[in-house]
Amino acid sequence: MENLFSKHKLILFGTLGVLVALIALYMLSSSSTPSTSLLTKEGTENASNASDQGLVGTLLTLRAVTLSGTILSDPAFVALKDFGIQIVPEPVGRENPFAPLSRGVVQAATSTPRTNQLFSPKPPARP
Repeated sequence: MENLFSKHKLILFGTLGVLVALIALYMLSSSSTPSTSLLTKEGTENASNASDQGLVGTLLTLRAVTLSGTILSDPAFVALKDFGIQIVPEPVGRENPFAPLSRGVVQAATSTPRTNQLFSPKPPARP
């Protein structure tokens, strides 16, 4: 019996795999059939007309708006103060920050004063 199993093991597992695949396919196909109750059609003409009417009403309301400069001379508007911060222009950095550094840039980076360095350099190794 064990000898028979070892000889036909590949055929047995292949048949079992095909059987499992067929059962899974049957289960998935039967559960994915659409229900006819979900495919009902409602009157979309009335809904689109209602949204169109709302849009037309909003556009007509906006057309009736007039702008005048009287708000700019109002004392409350004149009393407003600007608390904004002046933005100082900064120098532009490298075009591609991930590109390798050129020789001139490397020397400039290593020749920074000791007080401006974030980490102090390692002392030279003693022989």
